[in-house]
Amino acid sequence: MPPAFADPSAPALPLHVVEEGQVEAFLGGLPAAHAAWLRTAGFTGGLGQVHLLPGADGSPAGAVMGYGTPSHRRRGRFHAARAAETLPQGNWRLEGLPQGDALDAALGWLLAGYRFGRYRTARAPEARLVPPQGIDAQRVLAMAEAEFLTRDLVNTPASDMGPDELEQAIRETAARFRARVSAIRGDDLLKRNFPLVHAVGRASTRAPRLVDLRWGRTGPRVTLVGKGVCFDTGGLDIKPATGMGLMKKDMGGAATALGLARTIMALDLPVRLRLLVPAVENAIAGNALRPQDILVSRKGLTVEINNTDAEGRLILADALALADEEAPDLVVSMATLTGAARVALGPDLAPFYTDDDALAGALSREGAAAADPVWRMPFWDPYEPMIEPGIADLDNAPSGGFAGSITAALFLRRFVTAASRYVHFDIFCWQPVAAPGRPKGAVGQGARAILGALSGIAGQ
Repeated sequence: MPPAFADPSAPALPLHVVEEGQVEAFLGGLPAAHAAWLRTAGFTGGLGQVHLLPGADGSPAGAVMGYGTPSHRRRGRFHAARAAETLPQGNWRLEGLPQGDALDAALGWLLAGYRFGRYRTARAPEARLVPPQGIDAQRVLAMAEAEFLTRDLVNTPASDMGPDELEQAIRETAARFRARVSAIRGDDLLKRNFPLVHAVGRASTRAPRLVDLRWGRTGPRVTLVGKGVCFDTGGLDIKPATGMGLMKKDMGGAATALGLARTIMALDLPVRLRLLVPAVENAIAGNALRPQDILVSRKGLTVEINNTDAEGRLILADALALADEEAPDLVVSMATLTGAARVALGPDLAPFYTDDDALAGALSREGAAAADPVWRMPFWDPYEPMIEPGIADLDNAPSGGFAGSITAALFLRRFVTAASRYVHFDIFCWQPVAAPGRPKGAVGQGARAILGALSGIAGQ
């Protein structure tokens, strides 16, 4: 079921938001029966407590939601999602929500309704929220719809989400917003000078491709590049079973970039949008990419292959080179690229890299405002020699094991030389343990931070 708010003009029951220190004052303003009911139920205002208030006829007259303390709330986000998952069917309006929390509450409520129901029936919560004051309901709804799309794509196993299906998802999104799409597939990649995309995907029975979406005729040029490795065996440097278990999500960068593109188009932002998705399956066959092969990229830089499992940066390199040829105002790459990023920041915090301080500040601010936490990491120039193997211009998998996310970002930066601004996101796209608004499984990262910062970073 797609996300939706309740009709603001429809009747709605109150959901009282009560912090721990406000409980006695709140109970003192209630009818005696309701106050006694909540005391008996042990309501303390603790974060996540939700209790119905009974009406005279036995139906709900409202509800209360514990909101803890500010220090408790800083340990998570989307706290109102607990109520969305708990309350019965009907329309609800928030009362007593602290100032500044409306966006987090509204977005979290919508995201709590996500269920991946492709392979079995999964009933979503049916409690609907009246949009709280102070939010742009259309914008919040567009963000939630994009997140649903990203989650659906990443949650779908590779048996049903290969390069063909990923291309089709892009085409379906494009058709809804009258965007233009083209694709270069199979050996045509060699004819059109995308040798790295072809080399990574050629061993699969599913043809590799580069999908190119364009939308908008005025405004700054904004180009999104998403890693679309629909499944990653590791190639000849094969992953162990434990490392291959979640590799259906290795197209999470493409899924997140597509969700962001969808939001930009849905909100009709004044930009010239381009989305580039190199879509491949990193498989194993007699023609697979080999360790110590040397390839010539679209940009002309040579790359020594020292690990076939470092394939994401290869396909992104050709796509970034194409993006850079137009000298856009902004290039954004999004990829589930390195385990090193997870070691550094864990699954919940998305690192990004940029040389533009104003862009970095905007992304950090807007990510915090939109419950999409991100963290700036450095393009550390002293590490440049680590990606230079001597026998070729670049090494796709530097030895030593240090600074893996940084060296991957430095590798990608070599392919963006004409764009005014470049930012790279090394995302995880997976929620290991269920949390409010985020069931276990696929999750988008970074898209809302970019959307919020777009006005500043694209010169609007």
